[in-house]
Amino acid sequence: MIQTAGRQAGGEVYAAMIAKAGALLPRLRERAARTEELRHLPPETERDLHDTGLFRMLQPARVGGAELDYVALVDCAELLGKADASVAWNFANLASHHWMLGMFEQKAQDLVWGGDPDTLIASSFIFPAGRATRVEGGYRLHGSWPFSSGVVSCEWNMLASVVYSDDEADGIEYRIFLLPKSDYKVLDTWNVAGLRGTGSCDVEVRETFVASHMTVAVGDLSGGPTPGSKVNPNPLYALPVFSLFPYVLSGVALGNAQACLDDYTEVARHRISTYNRAKLSDFQSTQIKIAEASAKIDAARLIMRSACLEAMAGARRGHIPDMATKTRYRRDGSFSVNLCTDAVSMLFAASGARGLFTSGVLQRQFRDAHAINSHLAFNFDAAGTNYGRVALGLPSENLTL
Repeated sequence: MIQTAGRQAGGEVYAAMIAKAGALLPRLRERAARTEELRHLPPETERDLHDTGLFRMLQPARVGGAELDYVALVDCAELLGKADASVAWNFANLASHHWMLGMFEQKAQDLVWGGDPDTLIASSFIFPAGRATRVEGGYRLHGSWPFSSGVVSCEWNMLASVVYSDDEADGIEYRIFLLPKSDYKVLDTWNVAGLRGTGSCDVEVRETFVASHMTVAVGDLSGGPTPGSKVNPNPLYALPVFSLFPYVLSGVALGNAQACLDDYTEVARHRISTYNRAKLSDFQSTQIKIAEASAKIDAARLIMRSACLEAMAGARRGHIPDMATKTRYRRDGSFSVNLCTDAVSMLFAASGARGLFTSGVLQRQFRDAHAINSHLAFNFDAAGTNYGRVALGLPSENLTL
């Protein structure tokens, strides 16, 4: 299917989906404290995301999905992140898995979506957590994976593993395995300081057989046609998955930071200093903090969206980005989220003791910002080192690119 203009960024279908996300914000804000208490999304929040079609925004149109441009993840996650970063995090994670499933063989797609196209798929893309070996017809998988966000709501899980061979000449391979919930055990481990409502629990798999068609090699996801391209010819399903991986979640940091700035500005506009009764809005330091935070957030948004739009435009031309471009995508993804984290930290410090009260949202925004930034995709030391290596003519150390 060729993508229509309406599904591209700025098109009418795209705009309608963004509007649906925006309409959810008031009720998501009202539920934010309960979401943290539950440690996973409330059922009514999941229903809202289903009813609006947001979970299926990157799903192929042939099975009823919206098949929007990749940048929709950033735009919608930003919106939802203004209300609750945990909701935005699970939305973006689970929506991205419909996109990734569109790159698997058709047989895998039909098995998952044929039963229910609304079904949710969790993931953990920590390759060393698993160990797989080749057997007749597929693979034998074993391992324990952390951080499987939203897993209790999902019927399937994408788990990354290293595939080992007895023959050293074969080396090792990185592969993703798609399993039904009956094949893994969920461990209730999610007791954390930030992103408390994401339910990012551990999962265990014990010597389970996975058929070949329910797996995909990372090498097939590095840009260009994928096993799913035969039935999903949209360039969306030919993007380099792990090069663009930061942008699955970067919009969450953006929305959380924007909400923090909006709240700080609104309070500063009316607040009187308890020390000398002066208006905070008259303080030059307040004005500078707002300017610096807004500049960082605006710059982060521009970086995130530009990378997604550039990659999508290249895929439409049939272009596969080189390693320098792929490492730049990873560099910019981490750098832009770091900008958002810096903005929140600065505003939190500028808010004084007011930010300490658990009855307010600022302390949650601060905790969530640092929880987001702790994701490996946003570790600038890792992304920056690899970018520098490639820039200097050395091989990439990231084996997923």
